[in-house]
Amino acid sequence: MLKIINGKILTPSPLPKDFGVLIEEGRIKQVAPISKLPLNVPVIDAMGNWVIPGLIDIHIHGSSGADTMDHDPDAYITLSRFLASKGVTSFLPTTVTASNQEILAVIENTQQYQQQETGARLLGLHLEGPYLQAQYRGAQIESHLRAAQPEEYLPWLKTGVVKLMTIAPEIDGVMDLIRTGISMGVKFAIGHSNASYETVLKAVDQGLNQSTHTFNAMPPLHHREPGVLGAVLTDDRVYTQVIADGIHLHPAVVKLIFRLKGIEKTILITDAIRAAGMPDGQYNLGEEPVTVVNGTARTNTGALAGSTLILKDALKNSAKFTSQTWQDLLPSATSVPAESLNLKDEIGVIQPGSFADIVIMDEQLSPHLTLISGKIAYKGSDY
Repeated sequence: MLKIINGKILTPSPLPKDFGVLIEEGRIKQVAPISKLPLNVPVIDAMGNWVIPGLIDIHIHGSSGADTMDHDPDAYITLSRFLASKGVTSFLPTTVTASNQEILAVIENTQQYQQQETGARLLGLHLEGPYLQAQYRGAQIESHLRAAQPEEYLPWLKTGVVKLMTIAPEIDGVMDLIRTGISMGVKFAIGHSNASYETVLKAVDQGLNQSTHTFNAMPPLHHREPGVLGAVLTDDRVYTQVIADGIHLHPAVVKLIFRLKGIEKTILITDAIRAAGMPDGQYNLGEEPVTVVNGTARTNTGALAGSTLILKDALKNSAKFTSQTWQDLLPSATSVPAESLNLKDEIGVIQPGSFADIVIMDEQLSPHLTLISGKIAYKGSDY
C-alpha cells in the first residue's frame, strides 16, 4: 500500500484539500479524507502541489530522438521514459503511411515491447494510414497510399495491437474496414480526407468516433459544402483531436473547437515526431525528411510534419487560447481521450478501481513525480 497526502487532487474535478489517495497493487483503492486513510503505510507528500490523473497522448509518432517507425524496442523505451518525465502516463504510438511489411514490423515490435514495464503505459498502436486521400496527404508518402483490402488489414487487426486507425472514408474498401474493425474493438478517426459531409456521417453511423488533427489535412469549411469539418464539428458523437501548439491552429480556432465541441468532446494531442525534446535540425518522419526550425517541423515542400509539442504544453496553451484554466481543461488530456478508447474507468481519472497513474505537478505544469500503476516512473530533484 501507498498513500498520497497534502496535495490538491483533481479527479479531474477538484476534491477538498483534506483528501488523499490510497494505492494498492497498482490501482487506486480509496480516495477519501486523509483522516480515514490507513496510518501505517508509506507516504508520498505532495507538498501542496496538484495531484492529477496521468496525461494521455493518443496521437504521437515519437519524441527524444525515438520514433514508432524505428520498430525497435529500445525506441519505445526511450519514448515511454521521456513521456513519463513530462507527465504522460499512457500513449498510443502512431505510425505513418508505409508498406504492409513495415506496418507488420511495427506491430511485431509493439507486441514484444508490451511484455516490458518501463515508462508510460503503451496502450496499443494508432495506425495513421495507409488508407488516406492523396490530395490531403500532408507529410504522408504518396506512393504508399492505397485502397483498403481485407487480406492486408485483417492480419493487423487480429493481433489485437491496433487500437485506433486514422482513415479517409471515401477511399475504396474503408467503409467495410470500419465495420470490421469496430466489431474487433478498434476505434476509427477521420483524417487526411476529402470526404463529403454525407460520407462522414455514414462513417460515423458505422462507428467512426473522432477526427485526426482537426482542421489539418482536410478541406477548409465551406458554407455550401460542409464536408469533413462540417460533419465532425456538428455531430455530437465525434471527438475532435486538436494540436494546440499555436502553429497547426490559430489560437482562435482552438477556442472555437472547445466552444463548439465542449471539453467533453475535445482531445488534446501532440502529433509529436522524434524531434520533440530535441534541438532544431534535420530529422525524418517515416521516409520523409523533415527540417525543424524554431520548433516547427516541415517537409522539403513546406508541409507541416507533425510537431515538437509536449502534451502538458498543449494543455497550458489551450488554457491561454481559451481564457480558461488548465485545471478546467484537464479532462481533454486525461478522461476524454480515455473515454474515446473505451477506457473511461481504467485511466485518466483518480477514482477507486482505476490504475494508479498519477502525476504530481506544480501550477506551471512541471512534473515533480510520475506514478504508473503505483510505481515511480519519474521523480524530480525534490523527491
